[in-house]
Amino acid sequence: MAVTRSHVVIGALSGAAIAAAAMAGAGLRPHPFGLDGGQLIKASLPELPTTPGAPLSFADIFEKVSPAVVSIDVTSHAPVANLRGIPGFENFPFQIVPKGQGDQGGANGQDGDGAAGPKQMSAGSGFFISSDGYIVTNNHVVDHAEEIKVVLKDGKELKGVVVGRDDATDLAVIKVEGHDFPYVNFETAAKPRVGDWVLAVGNPFSLGNTATAGIVSAYNRDLGENFVDYIQIDAPINRGNSGGPTFDTYGRVIGVNTAIFSPSGGSVGIGFDIPADVAAQVTKQLIATGKIQRGYIGATIQPLSTEMADSFGLSGRTGAVVADVVSGGPAQRAGVRSGDVVVAVNGQAIASYTEMTREIAKVPAGEVARLNVFRDGKEQTIDVHTALRPTESQLAQNDGAGGEPGDEAGSGRTAPGAPILGMSLAPLSPAERQEFNLGQNAHGVVVEGVKGTSDASDKGLQRGDVIIRAGDREVVSAGDVAAAVSTWKKEGRKEIPLAITRGGRTLFVPLKIDG
Repeated sequence: MAVTRSHVVIGALSGAAIAAAAMAGAGLRPHPFGLDGGQLIKASLPELPTTPGAPLSFADIFEKVSPAVVSIDVTSHAPVANLRGIPGFENFPFQIVPKGQGDQGGANGQDGDGAAGPKQMSAGSGFFISSDGYIVTNNHVVDHAEEIKVVLKDGKELKGVVVGRDDATDLAVIKVEGHDFPYVNFETAAKPRVGDWVLAVGNPFSLGNTATAGIVSAYNRDLGENFVDYIQIDAPINRGNSGGPTFDTYGRVIGVNTAIFSPSGGSVGIGFDIPADVAAQVTKQLIATGKIQRGYIGATIQPLSTEMADSFGLSGRTGAVVADVVSGGPAQRAGVRSGDVVVAVNGQAIASYTEMTREIAKVPAGEVARLNVFRDGKEQTIDVHTALRPTESQLAQNDGAGGEPGDEAGSGRTAPGAPILGMSLAPLSPAERQEFNLGQNAHGVVVEGVKGTSDASDKGLQRGDVIIRAGDREVVSAGDVAAAVSTWKKEGRKEIPLAITRGGRTLFVPLKIDG
């Protein structure tokens, strides 16, 4: 199964604010987001109970909020790299025009890595959040857009211009010229419970102004993104719904649809929304500045699993493991080290590695992020002056940079027949560097073989991996690994964390000492 972006392509839901009278009858107040003081869409809805059951009909809600939902048609030349087969992302988010039918040649029609491919036509959804023409949609709907056409409910077509995009949350804001547009508001205070009804309005398969209904299935779904914990809904979402709103039974926007979980690209009843509070904060900043600025400390982090916490002597604790630090970056300058376990940022306890990323992102560039760090069994505080976080594409380009220089003195090959933790280890000689395609700055010991029945094999270690740290000890020889294992065992530890580098990336892996 694959998580797929739903533009015409992956579903989006749009939400609207209903009449103050209807909300007041339910004991709720409208939560305006309008940027120019324009009036909310007026609705004359029956009084709703405080805890609504299944509505008799969504017709009244749809009638009042649907004018704020738009279809977005995009013309572009997507990079050739985007067109290659990605399992679960069949031609998403673009519908491909066969070669020869598009605009070929020139800068936009070249083939090859990094070049633009054939002309693309794609469609998504969006919704007005102000009366003067600001529209929220997904970043993947308008990414690479050369021309944007916004189609209103009455069929009127307007030219859209990108105001700002944020690939980290997959949100974008576009604008059309005009005024007195019907618009809807984000609801950032109240949110439906799991099991409550929701309504999605969007442009599936370019059909336009389509409503689907379902329930909230779950909150805090992790799809591997750093800045969003998604809402899961079962309202049917299909290609073209991306960027549209999801409404609760009061007509309030509670999320922006962005992805579906599907083996075929069609709806199987599992869709994902960007929560309204995230969308409101991001889109407001995009409108104000055209971009999102986040704090950055220059550290690669990974989850602190239960097994990993045990290996660090932190049973029952939560946090994030610093796998590596960027040379010369803020974290390294402040003294953060590979193997540190961050348990709090500016007094906020860290429950997961994504939460650490978000807490760091909240700190403006140049200000201090105070990290509570466990190192060598003791907790300490490290103040890091943040930098401006690079874009996600820049971070991806920088991935895989080489490691820091290390001292190879005293390194020696493990004696045959005497593996450590089920692995045969060898020093990083020139021959090993060449054989395993390692840079001259790489340090540690290389894994030459892994016993098939070992815990190392079960955890995925393989020939060519380089061990740079064992427990709290930097590794320059196989003897360092053996010594660290011996110390850990004497202390009654059942597992030891090893820092492994592979392809320029560092990852901590806990191995059973008796495994």
